[in-house]
Amino acid sequence: MSWSHPVPKITDDERRRRLSLLQASLEERQLGGLLLGSTESLRYFTGLVWHPSERLVGALVTPNAVTYIAPGFEESRIASLPHLPGEIALWQEDESSAALVASLLRPGVKLALDDALPLFVYHQLAAVFGADRLFDGGRLIRAMRLRKSDTEIAIIQYAMDLTLEVHRRAHAIIKPGITASEVVRHIDEQHRALGASGSSFCIVSFGLATSLPHGADGDQIYQPGDVVLVDTGCRIDGYHSDLTRTYVMEEPTTEFTSAWSIEREAQQAVFEACRPGATCGSLDDAARRVLSRHGLGPDYALPGLPHRAGHGIGMEIHEEPYVVRGNPTVLEPGMCFSNEPMIVFPGRFGIRLEDHIHMTPTGPEWFTQPAMSPTEPFA
Repeated sequence: MSWSHPVPKITDDERRRRLSLLQASLEERQLGGLLLGSTESLRYFTGLVWHPSERLVGALVTPNAVTYIAPGFEESRIASLPHLPGEIALWQEDESSAALVASLLRPGVKLALDDALPLFVYHQLAAVFGADRLFDGGRLIRAMRLRKSDTEIAIIQYAMDLTLEVHRRAHAIIKPGITASEVVRHIDEQHRALGASGSSFCIVSFGLATSLPHGADGDQIYQPGDVVLVDTGCRIDGYHSDLTRTYVMEEPTTEFTSAWSIEREAQQAVFEACRPGATCGSLDDAARRVLSRHGLGPDYALPGLPHRAGHGIGMEIHEEPYVVRGNPTVLEPGMCFSNEPMIVFPGRFGIRLEDHIHMTPTGPEWFTQPAMSPTEPFA
C-alpha cells in the first residue's frame, strides 16, 4: 500500500536489526529458537501482519534463520504479504503444527514462546516437546519492545497529533441532543479524513456515565451541564495513539472545577516524577500522594483513583511499562507511556486527562500538551 504520511514508516532494515538482537539473545541463552504467533511481535520482528485464528500462523526464529509456519492453503497469501525473507514451512489440515515446529529444531533444544500465543498452541507444543523444554520468551520480546527507536517515537507522535485534532473536531460538534453514538461515528470519520484507517477504539460518555472508566452500555444523549469524557485513538503503521479529554461545555460547577484541578495536579505530579532512574511504581505513588492530600482514596478506594496511573503504548495500546504501584521497572530513554490518574466520584462523574510521555536521556517529554482548564480541553 502507498504511504501518504509525512513521517517515515518502519523499514525492513530496522526489523533486521531487531531480529539480529533477538537472535543474539537466543544464542546467549542457549535456546534453540523462539516461536512467534499471529501477534504484534510477529509484525514487530518480521513485518508480517496476520490476524489470529484457530490455526497457527507465525514464525520460528532461530539463531541463524527465520522460518514462517503456516497451513498449506495459506502459503500463497503469506507469500504475497510484506515480510522479511524466510522459508515458509507448511502443515496440512490433518497434521500437527507443533510437530512441524519440532521438526525444524535440533532434538533436545529448548523453545522460547511468544507470551501472546494462545493457550491451545502451548498445550499442543507441550504434548510434543514436554513442558520442561518450553521457555517463556516474553521477557526477551518485551525487553526489546520496551524502548522505542526514534522512528517509532516519530510515528507515535504523528498519530497522537492526528488524534488530538480529531478531539478538537469532536468538541466542536457537541451540543444539546447529540448522542454519544453520533460523536463516536464523527470521530471515526475524522480519523479517516486525516489519513488513519478509522478509530482503533472510541469511548464517549456524558454525565453519570463518565464515572465508569470504560464507559456505559447503550447510547446517551448530551444534556446541558453534562460532563463530557472522550477517549479515542488510531493506528499508524501499527502504532497507537490514545488520548482522553474531560470537560464541560458550559460554565463549570465549583465541585467539577475543584475535581478537575486535582486531576490535572495529579497528572502533572506524574510528569515531574519522571526522572531518569525513577521506577514506574514511583510515578503511580506520586499521583496518589496528590489525591491523598485532597482527601481522596486512599489506595484504590473511591472517590479516588481506581486503577493504575498509566500504561505503555506502542504496537499494543496497553503494553509495558505499566505505571502501577510496586513496579520496579526503571525509566529509560525510549520508553513511552500514558499519564492518566483518573479520579472517579461514584454516582456523580469521573475525570480522566490522558496524555502520553516519552523518556529522553534528560527527562520526560509530552507527546501532547495537557488540557488547559475544565472548559478548555486543548493547550
